[in-house]
Amino acid sequence: MHADETTLCIPVADAEVDGIVSRPENASALLVLAHGAGADMRHHGMVALASTLAAHGVASLRYQFPYRQAGRGRPDRPPTLVACVRAAVDAAHRLETGLPLFAGGRSMGGRMTSTAQAEEPLEGVDGLIFFAFPLHPAGKPGTDRAAHLAKVEVPMLFLQGTRDRLADRGLVAEALEPLQPATVHWLEGADHGFGVLKRSGRTPEDVLAEVGASVSRWITRSLRRRRA
Repeated sequence: MHADETTLCIPVADAEVDGIVSRPENASALLVLAHGAGADMRHHGMVALASTLAAHGVASLRYQFPYRQAGRGRPDRPPTLVACVRAAVDAAHRLETGLPLFAGGRSMGGRMTSTAQAEEPLEGVDGLIFFAFPLHPAGKPGTDRAAHLAKVEVPMLFLQGTRDRLADRGLVAEALEPLQPATVHWLEGADHGFGVLKRSGRTPEDVLAEVGASVSRWITRSLRRRRA
C-alpha cells in the first residue's frame, strides 16, 4: 500500500526535533513511533517498520529524540525523553487526521512511552504498542523495568522475539501476567532487532510482515472493544 510521507518540526522545551509522518490511503489509526537507543528515526529498521505498518493500514509519526537530533550517541536522561514523547503526541493531535491514536516504539522508545503514560496519561492515546520492550539488560535478568506498567490503564501490545536477550520469555510472562489488558505476540526465532537466523527458514521480511499483521489485528480489536 502506498504511503504519503511528510516531514514536520516538533517543539520540545526550547528546541525542536524532526518527525516524519507516513500515511497510507484508508489508514485505520495513527501510531506515534519512537526509535530505540542505538538508532534514530531514519535507521533502516525504523524505515522498514513504518513501511510494513503502512502496508497494513497503520499510519505512523516517527520522530527524533533530542540527543539524536543533536547528533549525539548517548541517550538523554529519562525526563527529557519523556518530555519528547509528550511533544510528539501533541504534534500528532495537531495533524488533525481524525484517526484513532496509539503510541509506542522500538526498545527504549517504547519504554519511555510507557513511562510517560504511567506518569500522566497521554492525551487521546487509545493504546500502547511495544516493538521489543527491553525488560532487562542483556545477561542481567529481572523485571524492575516493568514495574511502572501497573500504572498504565490503556491496552498494551508487546511484540517480542523469542531469542531476545533483553526480554527473557519467562520473565516477560511473569511481568505482564497481572497487567490487564496486555497482549504479547511472540515472534518465533527473532532477536531484539527482529533478526532471524538463516537456518530458521524465515527472513527479516517475514518477521516484519507478521509484525504488521499483528499490529493491525490488535488495533482493530482494541477499537471494537472501546466502541462496544
